[in-house]
Amino acid sequence: MEGRAVSLTAYWQLVRDNRNFRLLWLAQIVSEIGDWLYAISIYSLLLQLTGSARSVALAVVLQVIPQLLVSPSAGVINDRLSRKQVMIFSDVTRAVVVLGMLLVRTADMVWLLYVLLFLETVLWGFFEPGRSAVLPNITKGPQVLVANALSSTTWSFNLAVGSALGGTAAALLGRDPVFILNSASFLFSALCLRAMRFEETHVDSSRPFRLREALDFTPVLEGVRYIRGDRRLLSTLMVKAGLGIMGTNLVILPVFGERVFPVSLGGKLTAERSGMLGMSFLMGSRGVGALLGPLISGYWAAHRHERLRLGILLGFLTGLIGYVWLGLAPALWIACLAIMFAHAGGSTIWVFSTTLLQEYAEDRFRGRVFSADFSFLVLSMALVSYVAGVAIDWGISVRVLAILTGLLAAIPLLAWARVLRGWPAAREVRTAQP
Repeated sequence: MEGRAVSLTAYWQLVRDNRNFRLLWLAQIVSEIGDWLYAISIYSLLLQLTGSARSVALAVVLQVIPQLLVSPSAGVINDRLSRKQVMIFSDVTRAVVVLGMLLVRTADMVWLLYVLLFLETVLWGFFEPGRSAVLPNITKGPQVLVANALSSTTWSFNLAVGSALGGTAAALLGRDPVFILNSASFLFSALCLRAMRFEETHVDSSRPFRLREALDFTPVLEGVRYIRGDRRLLSTLMVKAGLGIMGTNLVILPVFGERVFPVSLGGKLTAERSGMLGMSFLMGSRGVGALLGPLISGYWAAHRHERLRLGILLGFLTGLIGYVWLGLAPALWIACLAIMFAHAGGSTIWVFSTTLLQEYAEDRFRGRVFSADFSFLVLSMALVSYVAGVAIDWGISVRVLAILTGLLAAIPLLAWARVLRGWPAAREVRTAQP
């Protein structure tokens, strides 16, 4: 996989020359900005109505754990049906679900918000494996890494912009317009996906799909045997479980913003809106760091497998340092720098591990591979996020939790270092067939 470094020119050429990727990329930009626009509104609403960090942690769990529950069926469906149609259905349905959040006005209605978050995440659990599995169908060769790097940096840009705009819009206009904008973003995404034209060979070679197959674990077991038969694939599949340790940020950053680094604009904003603006700065910094990470590391990796693997190791090290730094930060601007540093490493891990999985997995199994990939990630995120929320309500300092997050990153760091030492023993060919 030798090649030139991933440059800005390569990004531009991909967007300019590849119509299908351009449409998928545009859909991603609009829908993800919508998601981050309303994330701060949700976390702020929960803190306002309940006063509990655990309520935010539960929201995070409901935004990730359903992906684990649906992943077996999602993987099979994305390997047997048109991935394009699965994604469109997911977008249109999510547009309706988000509008329901306008009904949550009091603490007694918080349960409805949790139900809607659960439903939205179930739909995302079908959408995202399809999107990842489609990329190799619409890009070829070195373009795969370019597409992954651009998708990741776009996600990061969307996080930075969406968080900044979302916090500002919610602080100045209120939450309702933010929910409406997010709903509209899903409809726009569906229109972009509908305009894509590409072959889905996995559908052409499949027998007709029957609904009972979504609950039939035979294809799932087939996928498990496939993954176990390739040590490269199995090892890389565990990387995002380690990355999930940094998922505590979804709980601790809102709390940092509200309680440690609120931005009152000289006393012009209420405590609630100052907290939302503080969250905006911190979560926006996460997006800026995640944006810079793949831009720098992708240029250095230059499509080389050995550098992609080493980059994952360096990403865990960067995350460790960044979160310890965050826990010790005396001022908002230093906290922002620490978050940027940590998530530059996190986004590098995401891009490099995703690219390696796309290289190693065959198209007919790719949906199941990425469903498993997301399952390990969300299981790890759900566990650490809920523990973080409970710990804050028990009185443990959010600064201490940031430092612990960094120290926990040493576990996947050391585990991946051990994998790399034994990598030559994992032959660059498939060791078993399903």
